[in-house]
Amino acid sequence: MTINEIRTKYLEFFKANGHTIIPSAPIVPQNDPTTLFTGSGMQPLVPYLLGEPHPQGSRLVNSQKSFRAEDIEEVGDNRHTTFFEMLGNWSLGDYFKEEQLPFFFKFLTEEIGLDPKNLYVTAFIGDEKNNVPQDVESATIWTKLFSEKGIDAKVVSIGSEADGYRLGMQGGRIFFYDAKKNWWSRAGIPENMPAGEPGGPDSEVFYDFGTLHDVKFGAECHPNCDCGRFLEIGNSVFMQYIKKEDGSFALLPKQNVDFGGGLERIAAAAQGNPDVFAIDVFADTIGLLIHFSGKEYLDSRYQRSFRIVADHMRAAMFMLEAGVRPSNTERGYILRRLIRRAAQHAQKLGVEHGQGTDSMLVKCASIFIEKYKQAYPELQGDDVYRQITEEIWKEERQFAHTLEAGMKEFEKIAATGHIEAQEAYTLFTTHGFPFEMTLELAKERGLDVDSEGFKKEMDKHRAMSRAGSEQKFKGGLADQSEKTTRLHTAHHLLLKALQMVLGPMVKQRGSNITQERLRIDFSYGSKMTPEQKIEVERIVNKKIQEHLPMIRSTLPKEEAEQLGAEHEFGARYPDMVSVYSLGPKNATAENPQFDEAFSIEFCGGPHVANTSELAGTFKIQKEEAVAAGIRRIKAVIV
Repeated sequence: MTINEIRTKYLEFFKANGHTIIPSAPIVPQNDPTTLFTGSGMQPLVPYLLGEPHPQGSRLVNSQKSFRAEDIEEVGDNRHTTFFEMLGNWSLGDYFKEEQLPFFFKFLTEEIGLDPKNLYVTAFIGDEKNNVPQDVESATIWTKLFSEKGIDAKVVSIGSEADGYRLGMQGGRIFFYDAKKNWWSRAGIPENMPAGEPGGPDSEVFYDFGTLHDVKFGAECHPNCDCGRFLEIGNSVFMQYIKKEDGSFALLPKQNVDFGGGLERIAAAAQGNPDVFAIDVFADTIGLLIHFSGKEYLDSRYQRSFRIVADHMRAAMFMLEAGVRPSNTERGYILRRLIRRAAQHAQKLGVEHGQGTDSMLVKCASIFIEKYKQAYPELQGDDVYRQITEEIWKEERQFAHTLEAGMKEFEKIAATGHIEAQEAYTLFTTHGFPFEMTLELAKERGLDVDSEGFKKEMDKHRAMSRAGSEQKFKGGLADQSEKTTRLHTAHHLLLKALQMVLGPMVKQRGSNITQERLRIDFSYGSKMTPEQKIEVERIVNKKIQEHLPMIRSTLPKEEAEQLGAEHEFGARYPDMVSVYSLGPKNATAENPQFDEAFSIEFCGGPHVANTSELAGTFKIQKEEAVAAGIRRIKAVIV
């Protein structure tokens, strides 16, 4: 079964059960500075899980494009990918456990055809300290579901993951784990949750491939074991509690279901093969690499490289479509790393680089465009194809020059007879010379490399980067604080002012809003003049002083588009959308008066009710280029 077939079956199954299909949010999140990429299906829906009404109702379903940069180093085994699709269904105060668990079980066993004998499930063991009871309800539902398939499902209490390696399976099918495994909140375990934070137990489903347990992971196997026998394919989160000021937990008045299931992992289970790279979406790319390299995919010397090239080029293709460009900072750095790492491993396979559209990486990306353009129409068209393939080739060519310069530095160091940790680190960070290449070349010359020292240097570098990132994104829009909300509203004013001064071709290409400042990336081909910046500031400040109301409306998408409402680059929207319009003075929710509004945008909020609440002077701090045809403004209200 192909991933296109599984995705379609999932969406249609939940549609038949009263859910509205909503489109995938962009892989680059809008107005959420807490993260560089959309990393889960629920991430774009947090406001609605916290209580804001969704324009499409209380039952939703989609397949969300997702990317997790922290998995880059893990790629190469049989289950980790950087890009993935997360199948998701949500109940916003509608159904709960007694409907959700049968929904997913029926989908897996009847729609996909998985043998229920290969399915194992987990639930929350409870938390006595916080007076949160064991999730007996989920275990009872699972027992009944398995019984209906003729399976006597024994319930086993495990506790921690470490306990699992000691206690093992014990003939169980339903397993109780602690909060580290079966509790969800944005802050993690119950102890870490602040007052007012929602959370709750979850129930995971694992597929058993029946492979032999590898004792290097622990003495006994259990569903959460990392040996490869079990693969988690879905998780139903039951958001039923809220933490009170006194530290205790109370039931939420509106209880939500947040389900996420890995599309690629379900496809692997459907074909009974634990290798996610054996599913259809990777087959043609790996086949291409096999043909041009003359290497075998199952050869352990090369399998990791096949997987890395395939994974990284799929992820790079989606990033480039979303408007990310290779650079040395933030998203651009991640993209650059993916393309260069893919180039390095293509070289390891012995694949010739080729030129332009004959480049092997370009060929790989082209295959993925074909695979996904039916599900994601934003990938269709010659312009999109050209922008993706040209950027890949440009970066691949630039990396070849980097390697040439790095080789000269490497040879100087190698002449000393030993490669110190700091030297390997400098080769990587300053010259862009991959550490894996340093190791391979050193081995060829019989030289030692201080790998442990290099790892320590990289750990220090990551710690500094993480600290810098936390500082940079401190107080982002996700906190919905008053300062951030004010700047979010000013962001709307700024975009419209830019269009008035520079021209209607200006479109938003990204944003980042913290309590301290707002940042907007926008399409424009040249540096703004001082006069243009002064005029933009004047327009924004004039609108602040006019005390205009900010009105939220829910409209059919086509109607919002006809009004000329601005919307996110690369985003796909549901049939009903949330729109914020600014002004005129006498506009109300009942009579928004769109014809006279200063600006209209597709947006989920939050915003101030009136520009009078901005209470200050808008000031542009910096205007600069970030990529070809993309400018960036940082601004504040003082």
